[in-house]
Amino acid sequence: MKKFLLVLTSCLLVLTGCDSNMDNTPTKKVEAFLNNYQTLDNSVMEDLDSVLAADTTLSDNDRKNYREFMEKHYKDLKYEIKDEKIDGDKATVETEVTVRNYAKSVSDAENYKSENKDEFNGEDGNYDATLFSTYRLDEIKKVTETSTYTINFSLTKENDEWKINELSDEDLNKINGLYAG
Repeated sequence: MKKFLLVLTSCLLVLTGCDSNMDNTPTKKVEAFLNNYQTLDNSVMEDLDSVLAADTTLSDNDRKNYREFMEKHYKDLKYEIKDEKIDGDKATVETEVTVRNYAKSVSDAENYKSENKDEFNGEDGNYDATLFSTYRLDEIKKVTETSTYTINFSLTKENDEWKINELSDEDLNKINGLYAG
């Protein structure tokens, strides 16, 4: 009985020790990164709030609506890890992400604006970017079509810890549903 408990305790120690290392793989880091979007992690939402605060064309109400809209978008994001390649301290994780495709809607809104400029004039008769932003947001909200994109996450191992390298604007647009490629 003592021998069994000793073996069981040893196994538990080994499993517990391995568990923390099991989270330090390129695939696990990418999964954690994408899960942060799905769970509306503070860092993701702070980045979104920063982007929204910098957009001077949005009214306070549109900022609120856009934030709520993107929360739903992030929660609905789906992904599948396709492949992991490790070469020393460098790794690539091929991942497919499926998101709503807003690129066409944004492009169509821009085209509509150029063909109907007077529709976005304020009371003073001049173009009002806020009116257009509200229109564009309303059009984006109608999108239900999804697209699947491939993102090849690049990672580097630093101090025995895998870290995702900075994503390109193209890859960020894929995650945000704005990729027009």
